[in-house]
Amino acid sequence: MIQVKICGLSTPETITAALENGADFVGLVFYPPSPRHVDLEVAQYLASFIPSQVNLVGLFVNPDDKLLNDVLGVVPLNMIQLHGEETPARVNEIKDKFNLPVMKAIPIETAEDLKDIPLYEGIADWFLFDSKGKALPGGNGMAFDWTLLKNYKSDTPWMLAGGLEPENVQQALEIVSPDAVDVSSGVESSKGVKDRQKIQAFIQAVKKA
Repeated sequence: MIQVKICGLSTPETITAALENGADFVGLVFYPPSPRHVDLEVAQYLASFIPSQVNLVGLFVNPDDKLLNDVLGVVPLNMIQLHGEETPARVNEIKDKFNLPVMKAIPIETAEDLKDIPLYEGIADWFLFDSKGKALPGGNGMAFDWTLLKNYKSDTPWMLAGGLEPENVQQALEIVSPDAVDVSSGVESSKGVKDRQKIQAFIQAVKKA
């Protein structure tokens, strides 16, 4: 069964929608330029709704140790998602310092971008393959050429992201075989505003794939 991550949630209502429909991962964004950014007080409140069997993921972009310390001091994350230009050494350092699994996002536009993947093998606990963002590192609602990953196999579990929505996720899963899919803008009614019906439709579409 392919797992589902709903990222960029910011209200109890949409958290509940994700959980009621069977999301395996819930993502909170700790990146102020993003319209999905949540502050520590909101994040702490939202985390109180997450049951232990669901993975609470914090998305960061090139975070320093202070930010990670501040967030982890009040938000019980199960995983750190790194969505910036973090090097393999920095990923390893964060894993060691904070004793949490790390998901490394790798932006993809052409086959040339796949060359970075082996650098993180054995270091990152998960990969997330996303489209190359022009405005933001993620959540831009843009898909990349999924056929680039058609024959991709790895010992590291991976998520497909970038431009996925209820209408196209089944098509994507006919082409590639990820361990999980990640959606943010594809289940929004407007930028940064999640839609309960779209969340339900997306998760149902994945389950039918």
